[in-house]
Amino acid sequence: MAVASSRSASIGLLIGCIIFGLGSLIVAHVDIGGWAMAFWRLAISGVIFAVLAKLTGQRLPRSRRAIFYGLLSGAFLGLDLALWHESIYAVGPGISTLLNSLQIFFLAAIGFLYFNERQSILQLLSLCLAMLGVAMIGSPEFAQNANATWGFVTGIVSGAMLAASMTFIRKTHDTEPTPIFVLMQLISIGGVLAMILPMLVFDMGHILPNTWSDIGWILVYGAVMQCLAWGLIAYSIPKMSLALTGLLLLTEPVAALVIDYSWLDKPINTLQWSGALLTMFAIYLGSLKPKPRTLRRYRFFARFYKRKYK
Repeated sequence: MAVASSRSASIGLLIGCIIFGLGSLIVAHVDIGGWAMAFWRLAISGVIFAVLAKLTGQRLPRSRRAIFYGLLSGAFLGLDLALWHESIYAVGPGISTLLNSLQIFFLAAIGFLYFNERQSILQLLSLCLAMLGVAMIGSPEFAQNANATWGFVTGIVSGAMLAASMTFIRKTHDTEPTPIFVLMQLISIGGVLAMILPMLVFDMGHILPNTWSDIGWILVYGAVMQCLAWGLIAYSIPKMSLALTGLLLLTEPVAALVIDYSWLDKPINTLQWSGALLTMFAIYLGSLKPKPRTLRRYRFFARFYKRKYK
Protein backbone atom coordinates (compact mmCIF):
# COMPACT_ATOMS: atom_id res chain seq x y z
CA MET A 1 0.00 0.00 0.00
CA ALA A 2 2.84 2.38 0.89
CA VAL A 3 4.60 1.64 -2.40
CA ALA A 4 1.39 2.23 -4.38
CA SER A 5 0.77 5.50 -2.50
CA SER A 6 4.31 6.70 -3.19
CA ARG A 7 3.98 5.76 -6.85
CA SER A 8 0.68 7.61 -7.26
CA ALA A 9 2.17 10.63 -5.45
CA SER A 10 5.14 10.59 -7.83
CA ILE A 11 2.83 10.52 -10.84
CA GLY A 12 0.71 13.31 -9.34
CA LEU A 13 3.77 15.49 -8.67
CA LEU A 14 5.13 14.87 -12.16
CA ILE A 15 1.81 15.82 -13.78
CA GLY A 16 1.49 18.88 -11.53
CA CYS A 17 4.98 20.13 -12.44
CA ILE A 18 4.42 19.64 -16.17
CA ILE A 19 1.07 21.47 -16.02
CA PHE A 20 2.73 24.24 -14.06
CA GLY A 21 5.43 24.53 -16.71
CA LEU A 22 2.80 24.75 -19.43
CA GLY A 23 1.42 27.83 -17.67
CA SER A 24 4.40 29.82 -18.90
CA LEU A 25 3.23 29.15 -22.46
CA ILE A 26 -0.13 30.78 -21.66
CA VAL A 27 1.64 33.80 -20.17
CA ALA A 28 3.71 34.22 -23.33
CA HIS A 29 0.61 33.81 -25.53
CA VAL A 30 -1.93 36.14 -23.87
CA ASP A 31 -1.51 39.85 -24.59
CA ILE A 32 -1.92 41.44 -21.15
CA GLY A 33 0.61 42.80 -18.66
CA GLY A 34 2.52 40.62 -16.23
CA TRP A 35 1.03 42.28 -13.13
CA ALA A 36 -2.48 42.01 -14.56
CA MET A 37 -1.89 38.34 -15.37
CA ALA A 38 -0.94 37.70 -11.75
CA PHE A 39 -4.05 39.59 -10.59
CA TRP A 40 -6.42 37.53 -12.75
CA ARG A 41 -4.76 34.24 -11.86
CA LEU A 42 -5.12 34.87 -8.14
CA ALA A 43 -8.62 36.35 -8.46
CA ILE A 44 -9.92 33.29 -10.33
CA SER A 45 -8.27 30.87 -7.94
CA GLY A 46 -9.56 32.87 -4.97
CA VAL A 47 -13.16 32.40 -6.12
CA ILE A 48 -12.61 28.67 -6.64
CA PHE A 49 -10.97 28.17 -3.23
CA ALA A 50 -13.71 30.22 -1.52
CA VAL A 51 -16.35 27.90 -3.03
CA LEU A 52 -14.36 24.79 -2.04
CA ALA A 53 -13.89 26.11 1.52
CA LYS A 54 -17.64 26.76 1.79
CA LEU A 55 -18.58 23.33 0.43
CA THR A 56 -16.19 21.54 2.80
CA GLY A 57 -17.11 23.63 5.83
CA GLN A 58 -13.61 24.98 6.38
CA ARG A 59 -13.43 28.18 8.40
CA LEU A 60 -10.98 31.03 8.81
CA PRO A 61 -8.46 30.68 11.66
CA ARG A 62 -9.37 32.48 14.88
CA SER A 63 -5.95 34.07 15.22
CA ARG A 64 -5.69 37.46 13.51
CA ARG A 65 -1.96 36.97 13.23
CA ALA A 66 -2.48 33.72 11.28
CA ILE A 67 -4.85 35.55 8.91
CA PHE A 68 -2.29 38.35 8.51
CA TYR A 69 0.50 35.87 7.72
CA GLY A 70 -1.72 34.13 5.15
CA LEU A 71 -2.51 37.43 3.44
CA LEU A 72 1.17 38.41 3.53
CA SER A 73 2.10 35.09 1.94
CA GLY A 74 -0.34 35.91 -0.85
CA ALA A 75 1.18 39.36 -1.36
CA PHE A 76 4.62 37.81 -1.84
CA LEU A 77 3.15 35.16 -4.14
CA GLY A 78 1.58 37.91 -6.25
CA LEU A 79 4.98 39.62 -6.53
CA ASP A 80 6.55 36.28 -7.43
CA LEU A 81 4.05 35.65 -10.23
CA ALA A 82 4.20 39.20 -11.61
CA LEU A 83 8.00 39.26 -11.71
CA TRP A 84 8.09 35.75 -13.18
CA HIS A 85 5.71 36.94 -15.93
CA GLU A 86 7.99 39.91 -16.64
CA SER A 87 10.94 37.54 -16.86
CA ILE A 88 9.01 35.33 -19.30
CA TYR A 89 8.40 38.32 -21.56
CA ALA A 90 12.10 39.25 -21.43
CA VAL A 91 13.99 35.93 -21.71
CA GLY A 92 11.32 33.31 -22.44
CA PRO A 93 9.52 30.68 -20.32
CA GLY A 94 12.44 28.25 -20.05
CA ILE A 95 15.13 30.50 -18.58
CA SER A 96 12.66 32.45 -16.44
CA THR A 97 11.24 29.27 -14.88
CA LEU A 98 14.75 27.98 -14.21
CA LEU A 99 15.69 31.27 -12.52
CA ASN A 100 12.50 31.16 -10.44
CA SER A 101 13.46 27.66 -9.28
CA LEU A 102 16.46 29.18 -7.49
CA GLN A 103 14.01 29.91 -4.68
CA ILE A 104 15.41 26.80 -2.93
CA PHE A 105 18.57 28.79 -2.10
CA PHE A 106 16.59 31.76 -0.79
CA LEU A 107 14.65 29.33 1.40
CA ALA A 108 17.95 27.97 2.72
CA ALA A 109 19.13 31.52 3.50
CA ILE A 110 15.86 32.33 5.32
CA GLY A 111 16.13 29.07 7.25
CA PHE A 112 19.70 29.93 8.27
CA LEU A 113 18.97 33.55 9.28
CA TYR A 114 15.56 33.23 10.96
CA PHE A 115 15.04 29.56 11.90
CA ASN A 116 18.63 28.66 12.90
CA GLU A 117 18.81 25.86 10.36
CA ARG A 118 22.39 24.73 9.70
CA GLN A 119 23.64 24.46 6.13
CA SER A 120 25.65 21.48 4.93
CA ILE A 121 28.75 21.52 2.75
CA LEU A 122 26.63 19.90 0.03
CA GLN A 123 24.18 22.80 0.08
CA LEU A 124 26.98 25.37 -0.13
CA LEU A 125 28.49 23.44 -3.03
CA SER A 126 25.13 23.40 -4.77
CA LEU A 127 24.91 27.20 -4.46
CA CYS A 128 28.30 27.59 -6.17
CA LEU A 129 27.24 25.20 -8.94
CA ALA A 130 23.99 27.11 -9.43
CA MET A 131 25.85 30.41 -9.77
CA LEU A 132 28.14 28.86 -12.37
CA GLY A 133 25.15 27.41 -14.24
CA VAL A 134 23.35 30.76 -14.30
CA ALA A 135 26.51 32.41 -15.63
CA MET A 136 26.70 29.82 -18.42
CA ILE A 137 23.07 30.48 -19.33
CA GLY A 138 23.41 34.24 -19.12
CA SER A 139 26.57 34.91 -21.10
CA PRO A 140 25.10 34.10 -24.55
CA GLU A 141 21.72 35.60 -23.57
CA PHE A 142 23.25 38.97 -22.67
CA ALA A 143 25.08 39.00 -26.01
CA GLN A 144 21.93 38.51 -28.10
CA ASN A 145 19.05 39.89 -26.00
CA ALA A 146 18.74 43.54 -24.99
CA ASN A 147 16.17 42.60 -22.32
CA ALA A 148 18.38 39.95 -20.70
CA THR A 149 19.32 42.07 -17.66
CA TRP A 150 15.67 42.77 -16.82
CA GLY A 151 14.74 39.14 -17.43
CA PHE A 152 17.46 37.76 -15.16
CA VAL A 153 16.84 40.28 -12.38
CA THR A 154 13.07 39.73 -12.33
CA GLY A 155 13.50 35.94 -12.63
CA ILE A 156 15.89 35.71 -9.69
CA VAL A 157 13.93 38.17 -7.52
CA SER A 158 10.75 36.22 -8.28
CA GLY A 159 12.43 33.20 -6.68
CA ALA A 160 13.14 35.28 -3.57
CA MET A 161 9.48 36.37 -3.43
CA LEU A 162 8.34 32.75 -3.72
CA ALA A 163 10.65 31.78 -0.87
CA ALA A 164 9.17 34.59 1.26
CA SER A 165 5.65 33.39 0.40
CA MET A 166 6.50 29.84 1.50
CA THR A 167 8.06 31.19 4.71
CA PHE A 168 4.86 32.99 5.68
CA ILE A 169 2.84 29.87 4.88
CA ARG A 170 4.99 28.14 7.50
CA LYS A 171 4.45 31.00 9.95
CA THR A 172 0.69 30.80 9.34
CA HIS A 173 0.66 27.12 10.30
CA ASP A 174 3.00 27.77 13.26
CA THR A 175 0.56 30.39 14.56
CA GLU A 176 -2.57 28.28 13.99
CA PRO A 177 -3.04 25.19 11.78
CA THR A 178 -5.14 26.37 8.82
CA PRO A 179 -7.20 24.17 6.43
CA ILE A 180 -5.77 24.06 2.91
CA PHE A 181 -8.72 25.62 1.05
CA VAL A 182 -8.98 28.48 3.55
CA LEU A 183 -5.23 29.02 3.42
CA MET A 184 -5.24 29.17 -0.39
CA GLN A 185 -8.22 31.55 -0.22
CA LEU A 186 -6.27 33.89 2.10
CA ILE A 187 -3.23 33.67 -0.17
CA SER A 188 -5.34 34.53 -3.20
CA ILE A 189 -6.96 37.51 -1.45
CA GLY A 190 -3.59 38.83 -0.29
CA GLY A 191 -2.14 38.48 -3.78
CA VAL A 192 -5.09 40.22 -5.45
CA LEU A 193 -4.93 43.17 -3.04
CA ALA A 194 -1.17 43.50 -3.56
CA MET A 195 -1.51 43.50 -7.35
CA ILE A 196 -4.12 46.25 -7.73
CA LEU A 197 -1.85 49.31 -7.44
CA PRO A 198 1.16 48.06 -9.48
CA MET A 199 -1.21 46.67 -12.11
CA LEU A 200 -2.81 50.12 -12.55
CA VAL A 201 0.62 51.77 -12.68
CA PHE A 202 2.58 49.39 -14.93
CA ASP A 203 -0.08 47.66 -17.03
CA MET A 204 -2.56 50.44 -17.80
CA GLY A 205 -4.02 49.65 -21.21
CA HIS A 206 -3.04 45.97 -20.91
CA ILE A 207 -5.21 44.89 -17.98
CA LEU A 208 -8.25 43.41 -19.71
CA PRO A 209 -8.12 40.59 -22.27
CA ASN A 210 -9.01 41.62 -25.82
CA THR A 211 -10.56 38.43 -27.19
CA TRP A 212 -12.74 35.56 -25.99
CA SER A 213 -9.76 33.29 -26.59
CA ASP A 214 -7.65 35.34 -24.16
CA ILE A 215 -10.46 35.19 -21.59
CA GLY A 216 -10.57 31.42 -21.94
CA TRP A 217 -6.80 31.08 -21.51
CA ILE A 218 -6.85 33.32 -18.43
CA LEU A 219 -9.58 31.14 -16.90
CA VAL A 220 -7.51 28.05 -17.65
CA TYR A 221 -4.44 29.72 -16.17
CA GLY A 222 -6.20 30.60 -12.92
CA ALA A 223 -8.18 27.38 -12.52
CA VAL A 224 -5.76 24.76 -13.84
CA MET A 225 -2.31 26.16 -13.07
CA GLN A 226 -3.08 27.79 -9.73
CA CYS A 227 -5.65 25.30 -8.40
CA LEU A 228 -5.08 21.91 -10.06
CA ALA A 229 -1.29 22.01 -10.49
CA TRP A 230 -0.65 23.49 -7.03
CA GLY A 231 -3.13 21.03 -5.55
CA LEU A 232 -1.34 18.04 -7.08
CA ILE A 233 2.03 19.33 -5.91
CA ALA A 234 0.83 20.10 -2.37
CA TYR A 235 -0.91 16.70 -2.13
CA SER A 236 2.05 14.71 -3.44
CA ILE A 237 5.05 16.22 -1.63
CA PRO A 238 4.25 14.94 1.92
CA LYS A 239 3.86 11.37 0.59
CA MET A 240 7.33 11.12 -0.97
CA SER A 241 10.97 11.12 0.04
CA LEU A 242 12.71 14.49 -0.08
CA ALA A 243 15.27 13.28 -2.64
CA LEU A 244 12.61 12.08 -5.07
CA THR A 245 10.59 15.25 -4.52
CA GLY A 246 13.55 17.47 -5.37
CA LEU A 247 14.27 15.43 -8.48
CA LEU A 248 10.70 15.48 -9.79
CA LEU A 249 10.27 19.19 -9.10
CA LEU A 250 12.95 19.77 -11.72
CA THR A 251 10.51 18.60 -14.38
CA GLU A 252 8.92 22.08 -14.21
CA PRO A 253 11.93 24.02 -15.58
CA VAL A 254 12.74 21.11 -17.93
CA ALA A 255 9.23 21.27 -19.40
CA ALA A 256 9.46 25.06 -19.72
CA LEU A 257 12.84 24.86 -21.45
CA VAL A 258 11.58 22.26 -23.93
CA ILE A 259 8.47 24.35 -24.63
CA ASP A 260 10.59 27.47 -25.08
CA TYR A 261 12.96 25.76 -27.50
CA SER A 262 10.53 23.64 -29.52
CA TRP A 263 7.26 25.65 -29.55
CA LEU A 264 8.43 29.26 -29.22
CA ASP A 265 11.66 28.87 -31.27
CA LYS A 266 13.83 30.28 -28.50
CA PRO A 267 17.54 30.01 -29.53
CA ILE A 268 19.32 28.01 -26.82
CA ASN A 269 22.91 26.99 -27.60
CA THR A 270 25.02 24.16 -26.18
CA LEU A 271 26.59 26.32 -23.47
CA GLN A 272 23.14 27.37 -22.23
CA TRP A 273 21.83 23.78 -22.26
CA SER A 274 24.90 22.74 -20.26
CA GLY A 275 24.33 25.61 -17.82
CA ALA A 276 20.66 24.67 -17.47
CA LEU A 277 21.57 21.05 -16.67
CA LEU A 278 24.21 22.19 -14.16
CA THR A 279 21.75 24.59 -12.51
CA MET A 280 19.05 21.92 -12.26
CA PHE A 281 21.58 19.51 -10.75
CA ALA A 282 22.55 22.21 -8.24
CA ILE A 283 18.88 22.83 -7.37
CA TYR A 284 18.43 19.11 -6.81
CA LEU A 285 21.45 18.98 -4.48
CA GLY A 286 20.17 22.05 -2.65
CA SER A 287 16.81 20.38 -2.08
CA LEU A 288 18.36 17.44 -0.23
CA LYS A 289 17.99 17.71 3.51
CA PRO A 290 21.15 16.58 5.30
CA LYS A 291 20.81 13.90 7.96
CA PRO A 292 21.46 14.99 11.54
CA ARG A 293 25.15 14.78 12.46
CA THR A 294 24.54 12.27 15.25
CA LEU A 295 22.57 9.99 12.90
CA ARG A 296 25.38 10.11 10.33
CA ARG A 297 27.92 9.16 13.00
CA TYR A 298 25.73 6.32 14.19
CA ARG A 299 25.28 4.92 10.70
CA PHE A 300 29.03 5.20 10.02
CA PHE A 301 30.13 3.34 13.13
CA ALA A 302 27.22 0.89 13.06
CA ARG A 303 28.71 -0.85 10.03
CA PHE A 304 31.64 -2.04 12.21
CA TYR A 305 29.33 -3.63 14.77
CA LYS A 306 27.03 -5.66 12.57
CA ARG A 307 26.38 -9.10 13.98
CA LYS A 308 24.36 -11.99 12.78
CA TYR A 309 22.02 -13.47 15.35
CA LYS A 310 20.59 -16.95 15.09
